[in-house]
Amino acid sequence: MNWNALDISILGPALLAGVLVLSTHVPLGREVLKRGIIFIDLAVAQLAGLGVILASTLGWEIHGYPAQAAAFTAAIAGAIFLTWVERNLKDVQEAIIGVMFVLAATASMVLLANNPRGGDELKELLVGQILWVDLAALGPAAVMSLVVLVAWFFLRHKIQRIGFYILFSLSVTVSVQLVGVYLVFSSLIIPALPTRNLGSKGLWAAYAVGLAGYILGMLLSALMDLPTGPVIVWSMAVVAVIVGLLRKRNAN
Repeated sequence: MNWNALDISILGPALLAGVLVLSTHVPLGREVLKRGIIFIDLAVAQLAGLGVILASTLGWEIHGYPAQAAAFTAAIAGAIFLTWVERNLKDVQEAIIGVMFVLAATASMVLLANNPRGGDELKELLVGQILWVDLAALGPAAVMSLVVLVAWFFLRHKIQRIGFYILFSLSVTVSVQLVGVYLVFSSLIIPALPTRNLGSKGLWAAYAVGLAGYILGMLLSALMDLPTGPVIVWSMAVVAVIVGLLRKRNAN
C-alpha cells in the first residue's frame, strides 16, 4: 500500500466533488426509485455526455460554457421528451428510457469514431476523473447544486412533472462532467436502495451510505493505486449491502 498517496490536496477536492454530487443526487435518487424510473439517470447522463462530445466535435473547448450549454440543452430536450412519455406512454416508459440511453451511447461512439482520442474521451465520460477534478469547476457546480436543493426541498410540491425532469437534468448535467456516468448512476440509486421505506430518516441514512462509499472508495483507490471511480462504485455498493443486512437483522 502506498500511504504517500493520501494527499489531501488531491483527495480533498475530489471528496468535495463527491459531496456536491451526493447533495442533489440522494434526494432525487429516492424520488427516481419511488417513481420506478430507475434508468432515467443513465439516459439523461448519457444525453448530457453526448452534448459534450458534440461540442468537442465542433471544436469547442470541452470545459467551456458552449460545451456546458450543449450538454444542458441535450439533457433538457431529453427531459421534455420523458415528460411527454410519462404522460402518454407510461406503460412502456422504462423501455423507452432504455432505448434513449442506447441511442445516446451509440451516437457518442459514432461521433468519436474518427477521433484519435475517442476511446480516452469516452472512457473519461463513463468512468470520470474525480481525482483530477478542476477546483475552478466546483464553484459553478456548488451554485447549481444549491439551486436544485432549494427548488427541491421548498418548491417540489408546486413544480409539475416537467419541473422534476428539469431539476434532474440540471443536476445530472453538472455531475457527469465532475465524476462520470457510472458514479452519477451509483450516487442516485445505490444509497436509495437500503434506506427506502425509512421515512424522513431515510434521507440522512442515504446521505451517510453515499458519503461512506465515497470516502472508503477514495482511500482504497489511493492506497492500492486503482481506478477511483470504479472503486467508489464498489465501495458504495458494499456499504449499501451492509446497511441492508443490518436493517434486515434489526427487523427480525
